Amino acid sequence: MDVLIVGAGSMGTWFGDAVDARVAFADIDGDAAAAAADAVGGDVAALEGETSYDVVCLAVPMTHVTDAIAAQAPRAERAIVDVSGVMEPALAAMERHAPDVERVSLHPLFAPERAPGSIAVVCNRSGPVTDELLATLEARGNELLETTAAEHDEAMETVQAATHAAVLSFALAAESVPEGFETPIYDAMGRLARQVTAGTPRVYADIQATFDGADAVADAAAEIAAADSDELETLYEEAAANWHDDREDSGGETT
Repeated sequence: MDVLIVGAGSMGTWFGDAVDARVAFADIDGDAAAAAADAVGGDVAALEGETSYDVVCLAVPMTHVTDAIAAQAPRAERAIVDVSGVMEPALAAMERHAPDVERVSLHPLFAPERAPGSIAVVCNRSGPVTDELLATLEARGNELLETTAAEHDEAMETVQAATHAAVLSFALAAESVPEGFETPIYDAMGRLARQVTAGTPRVYADIQATFDGADAVADAAAEIAAADSDELETLYEEAAANWHDDREDSGGETT
């Protein structure tokens, strides 16, 4: 099986290393394509070429995936897949531009350096080629989470957009404190802030541009800031009800 991976960033490189196939990388940045090929023992391919492949994998930013599918779909002989992180528009573009081949959308729910992990999977049109790819990913220790495109994209509003907005808001609002004043919750938030801000800004910007979620965080923060003591207790109880089946007294004012 030969696979063309369009997009030679970290996720494209991960996919090239994770599949058992001959891989070639195409990228607007030729040096990035060469580096990815060197990393996994693959080749470099032209971004605008006529050579076809058994599988074409789009590993481009989610804000560009539909255009990339339209441009690259004719090169897919048997299957087209993506690892962009947004599923409904990607699969709609695959159906439109690659109606006669197998179509699967994948979203690795981890940073490539933390592989293996859970991978959200939507098989829009399955078959032997994509079955083999999925079996290889599973054999590498990944857990395949079958879902629907709508369920996935709705979940990402909370899992990614709202979560990142909350952490980045803390990172922007927090001020340094004297050593020794840290609480466990502050330390935990600090670790999250350092983790998120060690990433690639464009990736986080693309997530906010693609999924709703940040507005809900902003609205909740504004409601907390404006609440009086009784209202804040009510908001606390509402928040606790979202996360605990049975409330327990944590005595957690400083946790």
